[in-house]
Amino acid sequence: YLKTHYPAEFMAANLSRNLHDIKKITQYTSEANRMGISVLGPDVNGSGKKFTVTGDKIIRFGMAAIKGVGEAAVEQIVEDRSKNGDFKNIFDFAKRVNLRAVNKRSFEALAMAGAFDGFSETHRAQYFYSENENGPTFIENVIRFGGRYQEQQNSQQTSLFGGSETFEVKDPEIPLCPQWSLPFQLKMEKEVTGFYISGHPLDEFRLTMNRFCTVEVSRLRNDLKSLVGQKVQFAGMITESVEKI
Repeated sequence: YLKTHYPAEFMAANLSRNLHDIKKITQYTSEANRMGISVLGPDVNGSGKKFTVTGDKIIRFGMAAIKGVGEAAVEQIVEDRSKNGDFKNIFDFAKRVNLRAVNKRSFEALAMAGAFDGFSETHRAQYFYSENENGPTFIENVIRFGGRYQEQQNSQQTSLFGGSETFEVKDPEIPLCPQWSLPFQLKMEKEVTGFYISGHPLDEFRLTMNRFCTVEVSRLRNDLKSLVGQKVQFAGMITESVEKI
């Protein structure tokens, strides 16, 4: 009944039930797409811990399903967002979240998955950019900035005149660097979510595939007997190879 009358809710529940199983998330996401349901990527201002239905046949990726982002980190992000509103930019995010829960690994995984893409001032490559080979990345600078800001807010230093002594913590400079190529961006997405979100490496060959391919790989896997004696053409991508003698 749920699958027929509330397909998005049904798929969101299945996805949420398998939050920590990337293989099953990949399978259910493919099934959702086949049913005409869009699974949007994670977003720190739009996602919850689990997969949630945000519109007609639209599911938003659950942040707890991102490899490297713990549930405690997601709970802290959602709690602060509920109390204080959406995060304005990456600096506002670093100022507000609990940096013990949302650590460097969480920041990097969120950036790789595209959860910071809603911040128009920055793009994914910048978060991992370093001025020199052994220098800190922009993400590391942002975390340090957030730590200094929070320390200042928590300290109650009183001057000789009885006033609160405050120090301005300036936002780190956003580095200039080229954006990631689409294939590399997709590779990073798949590494932390289990599937491609913002596209597919074969998208640029879509017209050629539509013209020349006569069968999908899934049919070769599941319905090979019906193709006995037929000549077929299909396209794919080699993801792993083994050389044997």
